[in-house]
Amino acid sequence: MSTNAPVKTNQLKAGGLKIGVVSARWNAQITDKLHEGAIEELKRLGCQDIKAIRVPGAFEVPLGARALLEAGFDGVVALGCVIRGETTHYDYVCSSVERGCTELQLRTGKPVGFGILTTENEEQAFDRTGGKHGHKGIEAAQVVVEMIHTTRLIATLNAN
Repeated sequence: MSTNAPVKTNQLKAGGLKIGVVSARWNAQITDKLHEGAIEELKRLGCQDIKAIRVPGAFEVPLGARALLEAGFDGVVALGCVIRGETTHYDYVCSSVERGCTELQLRTGKPVGFGILTTENEEQAFDRTGGKHGHKGIEAAQVVVEMIHTTRLIATLNAN
């Protein structure tokens, strides 16, 4: 059984999964929308065991995600928004958050859905919270559910 076809979102099921959502409070006008979208999507997919936490900013998201994974969650949705300013702070934060989330999922073998917006301005961020570029909170939730199932499938194939 081999396929490269993407899973359709109407085929995703999250019943029986334990999923965490960690959202940055910084840029709350944007991150609140990401947070709400992710939670609503997980519920729509049938997840009844959702734990949502808030952290100060995007930089703290990987640590919050680690705590949830160490507490036994099957996967975590990581949400935040970093908007470019006048200094190089943006570059350091974006790089650190991406590296932290990537290392976390590789180390634990559990998915971390990367819903961290890295935009030039607020308009681009709002375009990604239900605007013309979709809803990245919803998409990150879908990715976590799909990757939980994918990694479990691979584990069963490997066991046979």
